[in-house]
Amino acid sequence: MSESLIHLVFGGVVSDPAGTDFVDIDNIDCVGMYPSYATALAAWKGASHSKVDDAHYKYVIVHLHKMLEPVLEDEA
Repeated sequence: MSESLIHLVFGGVVSDPAGTDFVDIDNIDCVGMYPSYATALAAWKGASHSKVDDAHYKYVIVHLHKMLEPVLEDEA
């Protein structure tokens, strides 16, 4: 059995379509958390497709499992 990793998919309006500066944090669309990148990617594709006509709406995948045990500067 493979290791379960946590991925968060969310989106919202960004100030620049090339960036990730979300304009209205209070209205972020949290799609969900997923145990693998493949399932997160499928959810991201579905959510992104629903807003395909709005260039300023962006969905992202965040690898939460990489943030659970951060490396501190003095440990590196």
